[in-house]
Amino acid sequence: MPRTQDSERYELSDAEKRDIIKLIEQGKPLPDKYRFILFADKREVELVWNGKTREVCTTVLPFQSLEHIDEPRKEKKENEELALDTGGRQIKGWTNKLIWGDNKLILSSLKAGALRRQIEDAGGLKLIYIDPPFDVGADFSMDIEIGDETFHKEANLLEQIAYRDTWGRGADSFIAMIYERLVLMRDLMHREGSIYVHCDWRVNGYVRAIMDEIFGEVNFGNAISWKRSLPHGNTFNRYGQILDSLFYYRKTEHFVWNAQYSKYSQDNLEKTFRYVDEASGRKYQTISCLNPNPDRPNLRYDWNGHTRTWKHTREKMQEMHDKGMLVYSSSGLARYKMYFDEAKGVPIQDLWDDISLLMGGSKQNLDYPT
Repeated sequence: MPRTQDSERYELSDAEKRDIIKLIEQGKPLPDKYRFILFADKREVELVWNGKTREVCTTVLPFQSLEHIDEPRKEKKENEELALDTGGRQIKGWTNKLIWGDNKLILSSLKAGALRRQIEDAGGLKLIYIDPPFDVGADFSMDIEIGDETFHKEANLLEQIAYRDTWGRGADSFIAMIYERLVLMRDLMHREGSIYVHCDWRVNGYVRAIMDEIFGEVNFGNAISWKRSLPHGNTFNRYGQILDSLFYYRKTEHFVWNAQYSKYSQDNLEKTFRYVDEASGRKYQTISCLNPNPDRPNLRYDWNGHTRTWKHTREKMQEMHDKGMLVYSSSGLARYKMYFDEAKGVPIQDLWDDISLLMGGSKQNLDYPT
């Protein structure tokens, strides 16, 4: 099967054909060079590992309820479709679930089993956050202090299976593990859904490449850096590692986005909202009225002697001008007044350094090494 690319046709030589037939008859894998000769390229960059396959788990298992926690609800939230009894307990509809088991089998069962319909009827799966293993090679044995003595506890068989982070064959086995699960998650997600994947320096390069392949580069949102600890002193041969990564992807271009904001610091407040409206005494800052997307011909027009692509229609600009909400530079370029009491705060960026750090006394610090 010859490969064609950009009008360039590659014909296999007779020696190459004999080589391929011989390897197939012997049941041996073909060298990598034939992969690119025989098959057309589908993407510029692809992560390849030993044993890669696009087939995923299709097992469907039944779910058995072990425990049911049903706290009475005092009142039903607005637009919430729930059937409640006289005591405020839910009698039908979706209820939250904590499911025990291998998450690959559970994801496959959710995708193809009876719960899929319940998930879709409840509005679909629109947000996933996962904190998978980081391939640290840990066996999770631990030292336990009892009184003045310290005992070494090895992980039992159940702990080795449930909490292991050693994948036997190295990085390729870790990649195969996370790849199949991410494919199942993508297939479960609503078309407007988003996913956040938490990882660290050990695997973030692999995870980014995998997610580009599964979700598509066009659906990449952010690579968020979380400052998780104070500076380290063990920097004798490299920089201190104090960041974890969270990769944010969307399933399609039709995604839900709820912008988040942090409060203004006092210093930021004084520097940003440095103007005072003479009429009302309200503090404000000025925001550009120019559109960051110049390819909007319907918003390109002349305003006060400047032909630009604006954020707002001419009618909206006139309304803001009449209400005294526009200010003008010495050249006559318009800017919009944003008052402090109307501002939501500083939009969250892709560096998260305002979360409590993981230190010895931190409630988040569970001494779990991954």
